[in-house]
Amino acid sequence: MAAASKNSFGTRGALSAAGSDYQIFRIAELEKHGVGQPSCLPVSLKVLLENLLRHEDARLVKSGDVEALARWNPAKPAQKEVNFMPARVLMQDFTGVPAVADLAAMRDAVKTMGGDPRRINPLLPADLVIDHSVQVDAFGNKQSFLLNAELEMQRNIERYAFLRWGQKAFQDFKVVPPDTGICHQINLEYLGRVVFVAAQGGTRTAFPDSLVGTDSHTTMINSLGVFGWGVGGIEAEAAMLGQPLSMLIPDVVGFKLHGRLPEGATATDLVLTVTEMLRKKGVVGKFVEYYGSGLSSLTLPDRAVIANMSPEYGATMGFFPVDAETLAYLRFSGREEEHVKLVEAYAKEQGIFRTDQTPDPVFTDTIELDLARVEPSLAGPKRPQDRVPLKQSKPAFLKSIEGTPPKLAAVRSNGDTFDLGHGSVVIAAITSCTNTSNPVLMIGAGLLAKKAVERGLQSKPWVKTSLAPGSKVVTDYLDAAGLTPYLDQLRFHLVAYGCTTCIGNSGPLPEPIAAAIKENNLVAVSVLSGNRNFEGRINPLVRANYLASPPLVVAYALAGRMDMDLASEALGQDAKGQPVFLRDIWPSPQEIESVVRSVVNTEMFRRQYDDVFTGDERWRKLPVPEGDLYAWDAKSTYIKKPPFFEKMPRQPAALQDIAGARALAVLGDSVTTDHISPAGSIAVDGPAGKYLLSLGVKPSDFNSYGARRGNHEVMLRGTFGNIRLRNLMVPGTEGGWTVFLPSREKMSI
Repeated sequence: MAAASKNSFGTRGALSAAGSDYQIFRIAELEKHGVGQPSCLPVSLKVLLENLLRHEDARLVKSGDVEALARWNPAKPAQKEVNFMPARVLMQDFTGVPAVADLAAMRDAVKTMGGDPRRINPLLPADLVIDHSVQVDAFGNKQSFLLNAELEMQRNIERYAFLRWGQKAFQDFKVVPPDTGICHQINLEYLGRVVFVAAQGGTRTAFPDSLVGTDSHTTMINSLGVFGWGVGGIEAEAAMLGQPLSMLIPDVVGFKLHGRLPEGATATDLVLTVTEMLRKKGVVGKFVEYYGSGLSSLTLPDRAVIANMSPEYGATMGFFPVDAETLAYLRFSGREEEHVKLVEAYAKEQGIFRTDQTPDPVFTDTIELDLARVEPSLAGPKRPQDRVPLKQSKPAFLKSIEGTPPKLAAVRSNGDTFDLGHGSVVIAAITSCTNTSNPVLMIGAGLLAKKAVERGLQSKPWVKTSLAPGSKVVTDYLDAAGLTPYLDQLRFHLVAYGCTTCIGNSGPLPEPIAAAIKENNLVAVSVLSGNRNFEGRINPLVRANYLASPPLVVAYALAGRMDMDLASEALGQDAKGQPVFLRDIWPSPQEIESVVRSVVNTEMFRRQYDDVFTGDERWRKLPVPEGDLYAWDAKSTYIKKPPFFEKMPRQPAALQDIAGARALAVLGDSVTTDHISPAGSIAVDGPAGKYLLSLGVKPSDFNSYGARRGNHEVMLRGTFGNIRLRNLMVPGTEGGWTVFLPSREKMSI
């Protein structure tokens, strides 16, 4: 905490804002005392520098660490390691449950040693948002949301009851219930502070908001000027327990933007362009900081789209400094006026407030983009950085399947008869916080749907359509704009408030369609407004996956095919038999802006977030264990008491060298976690399914989230038969671990 700072450089001072007084650590004082030139630093490094000043304790943070960063010279980078202490921790349900289980086991250990278990609590505020569990089982009707929510609760009741216990038992630990939204969008719209205030010993200290999250897309909050990124569960747990994150002072690549987006181009098209450029540039392990006059033409939700995909372009962060647009968004999303005034006063006092007149910081390297060059685009079929201009989507897809024998399968499904072939779009999903956080994109999709319905167009019957926003605010403004009925008529019914298709929880395809794809080895296609499209991620039967803006997702549901030119080929015919092209139903920026201004309002945010931690009746009626200690169930196959604290001595043993360690897996380029542990279905006749069957394991041996069978420790991620499971790690018969890669034989190592 700030009170522990040695204040060796005399930076501790006071700030008055909105009638209140705060303690702060002034960055500019360093320069006044001849310690470097912090005024020239990128804003992201200024935030890190303040963090070091506030935590300088001569143990974890030394005065030399402060000097090294204050004197940062990108021409002569020093390989200096510093310790960063975040202000808070953000988790989602899959990666967060093990951390909560460890805290519960710590309480048991303290109790065993004769201590007070209530002393075990997160030392930093921790928020867990349940968003990763819901799957698109039901779609295409008004009951889809209720059916999927009910299935989600049935499958996860044990996990959810455990998290509800944790919410009651631990201090500074809050849980956002299921069917509320996606963690990063909730973080953007509600949890993010921009400036954090902590009270200690009667003193209130103001400092930049920062966090680590147990999800790679935590970087979405960088758009709000909040410092943070995704980390592993162990690192997040360490942060919760008061341990800093050790990091080398990073390189910072400046991305200069100027001009404005042309008509017809969206924030999605922009981020796909940025991702392509930065992947070619090479920014892995680096900060990317956006600057230049072009920022003033981008709304905060536009910036959020870009920051969200930092992992896809390889950066640790995609950082946007605080500016007038940041303040406007804070007010618009319902933050208190007193706090917005503090954010403004603090950012300006610390030299971290951006205007078009702000001198360019000094960066390690720079890259530049004229926003006017951005054009409508997709990315695919297998990597987010493989941008395809919309006008080239047809030839690009045909080239990707070059040499594949043509196939056509006649299918009868749900009363419709149609042909499926290579390029048939079988999934069209408006999904993911990446794009559903942006009202312009969502209203654009709704207006396109309205115009399509008015011209007599319909989604093709073989397309599994879905709408899964990251926030209930989206539903409010689509309803207010009168656009929901048109999306419903195209079968883009609400299916969930959660990650769904973006993380592979797209659910099963209708059986006749699935059978046709398998029997004919078809290259089926998905189009989604998500952030990743790796092979096997979206659905195991869909080999070509394209990222696109929400309006283009609707367009491809109407087209039903990837092998068509949306610029020159008609989507269909109207009632008069006239062809209807995409250009005929694409809404203009003026139309979209008019609707956004008339229907999206602050009251929507306030209403939805007033009771965000309450949950629905199912959540409130969960059977929750009482008491300070968790009542572990020995029969449970999911919530197991971690063994790490059993027989733990009062004094830890001396550290020892690790000898004889082996790599768990050695993988080639572009092998992702989705190849190793896909979130979709683990087919019974696939490599993982066959291996399990060879062990004598049957789908019926599992409950809905994993089981222990003999000496085989099994945690599956996906579905085995009709049972949905997560995190497959099966010890091999000779003690090695087996890693499964889609379309490859298993590797025992």
